[in-house]
Amino acid sequence: MRRSEEIARRHEVTPRQYLLLLLIGAKEGEPEQATITDLVERLALTQSTVTELVQRAEEAGLVTRRRSESDGRVTYLSLTALGAERLRAAWEEHGPERLRLLETLRTLAAPLHV
Repeated sequence: MRRSEEIARRHEVTPRQYLLLLLIGAKEGEPEQATITDLVERLALTQSTVTELVQRAEEAGLVTRRRSESDGRVTYLSLTALGAERLRAAWEEHGPERLRLLETLRTLAAPLHV
């Protein structure tokens, strides 16, 4: 994990921002875009923590928010060009570690079966 943190920082994102960008980027082009609620569930963090993380990423120019036209309570998240570039650069630098990261993301994305 230390190497992943170093790579993220080398590309001017925090480790949490990197994970945020991965999860938002994974939803782009899909029928259901990433939302704060979606990220709360996938990151296993509180709503306020995720909201602050998104706010900081937005201030850094990495993500944008867009309110749902059909439900004012829902905010969709997407990567900016800068966010997509930093994600791509960090992702590529991970090289062989990408497979392990992909497995981690699949685990996070899998619905919990109780």
